This record gives sequence, structure tokens and C-alpha cells, in this order.
Amino acid sequence: MKEINLTTKIAVYLLEECSDIEKKLIEAAKSATLKAYAPYSEFLVGAAVLLENGDIIMGNNQENAAYPSGLCAERTAVFFANATQPDQKVEAVAVAAWHKGAFTHDVITPCGACRQVLLEVENRFQSPVKILMYSEDGVYVVSTIKDLLPLSFGDEMLK
Repeated sequence: MKEINLTTKIAVYLLEECSDIEKKLIEAAKSATLKAYAPYSEFLVGAAVLLENGDIIMGNNQENAAYPSGLCAERTAVFFANATQPDQKVEAVAVAAWHKGAFTHDVITPCGACRQVLLEVENRFQSPVKILMYSEDGVYVVSTIKDLLPLSFGDEMLK
């Protein structure tokens, strides 16, 4: 038998330690949470996408009574960015969540479907996407979605 060990490097910052552009991106994600449509879970998630040209595109979760018909904040933001500025590379994505009257103390990570979409964005532009995951207690940062999606399925599998 052979064993493979996978490791993920996650940088942990206080918000004050983030760069100015990272703070701006996180604040945009936080702002987007308050516009989310989440009447069923009351778990409001916001995402902000930083494009290569410096534009920040926001998105939030959109729930539906038929749960599979909703969409996560990260995919809403990324799909809107790709629909409106398809030639702009995505450089970073920030995620934040609001629940029970406050931003969460636990870091919010992209779900599996959002991780797969972010992998497609990295592959499309052949460039890593930094992911910033905000909580009131700190910010987790990974330099590529591949750190959150090891052994991923990408376009190279289809060739």
C-alpha cells in the first residue's frame, strides 16, 4: 500500500493585517451579505470578486423555496463578472456571512460547487485566484482554489 499526504497552506490574518485592496474586497463582501435573499436559512452570504482591471463585482446568495434552485454568493458574483467583463481575469474572491444579527465568528468557506466553479475560472485564465474567507475572528487566505479542492477534476481530465 502507498499513502499520499495532502497539505494545504492557509494564512490566517487579522483584518487589520490585510492589504488595503484585501480590506476593500472584504468590506465589499460584507456589504453584499446584507443584500442577500435568504428567507429560509437566514444565513446571508456575500462575495466580492476582484478583477484584473481593479473592478470589484459583488454577489450574494439567492435562496428559493425549492432549495436546489438557489445560488451561492460566490457563483453569483463570478458568473456576473464573467457575463459583464468576460475578458477580465479574476484575481481574488472574498467571502463573508451574516447570521443571527452579526457576522460569523467561524470562517465561511466556499461550498464544493463554488470551489469547482472557481477552479474553472483559474483554468480559464491560467492564473490562480486568491480566496479570502472572512470571520469576525480573522481572515483565512489561500493563494489558489486548488488549496481548497485537492485532487480536483478540471479540463485536463477531458483531453
